[in-house]
Amino acid sequence: MQTGLYIVGTPIGNLSDMSPRAIEVLRGVDLVLAEDTRVFGKLASHFDIATPVRAMHDHNERDVVPGLVERLQNGATIAAVSDAGMPGVSDPGFRLVRECRAAGVPVFVVPGPTAAISALVLSGFPTDRFTFCGFFDEKKVRDDNKIRHTIIYYESPNRIMATIATLARVMPERRIAIVREITKIHEETIIGYPAELVSITPPRGEIVIVVAPAPEHKMTDAEIAEIVNDVVASSTKSAAADLAARAGISKKEAYRRLLEADND
Repeated sequence: MQTGLYIVGTPIGNLSDMSPRAIEVLRGVDLVLAEDTRVFGKLASHFDIATPVRAMHDHNERDVVPGLVERLQNGATIAAVSDAGMPGVSDPGFRLVRECRAAGVPVFVVPGPTAAISALVLSGFPTDRFTFCGFFDEKKVRDDNKIRHTIIYYESPNRIMATIATLARVMPERRIAIVREITKIHEETIIGYPAELVSITPPRGEIVIVVAPAPEHKMTDAEIAEIVNDVVASSTKSAAADLAARAGISKKEAYRRLLEADND
């Protein structure tokens, strides 16, 4: 093996998705960096991987990276894995890769399953342009709605119903796909407008939300007026931000519309 850092993708559910090259690399390196050593231990046991393991996760990555880079510069081969999927995609690994690049350490990738891309393909929504926004953040959703092409989020089962309700309020005109348990026995894709999905049985397991592109047609005055009536009960500032996000107009225009509604 060439010396350097190996970013190794691991299964997101079905162990049969583990590639022969991933097994070979994990067996051959000097050290495996795992997000959770217990989770990796199960994978290692299944594939007879006996390589030494060290934890590297969100809470210690900054601290351990300098020593790891030094070890790599001295000729070590190290592999990084997350609990599932590709390291660095809403998982540890980004900082280590960045510092290795800065230090001139070779970095290699062993591709594997990625939940975001798998969910995108399963949704049937356009794939020519998309933005991955990581875990859903209610504070940023209005700005996210300015992204007019396909959007991808990760979400937890504990928050999914609240998130659907938020999408029904901010992105009512955009269809969404709730994709859960990808590659597992209970894999499921639920598609509809957010308002149609607010009363579904709460999905369980690992969840990805895919949001379809915004409609190409510009909203009519009547459609915008309907949203104005819906949000006018809020404070002017929050109502204007909500209206701007949902109608695809500027905040200045939204303020004007709200003031007109107040005068009426």
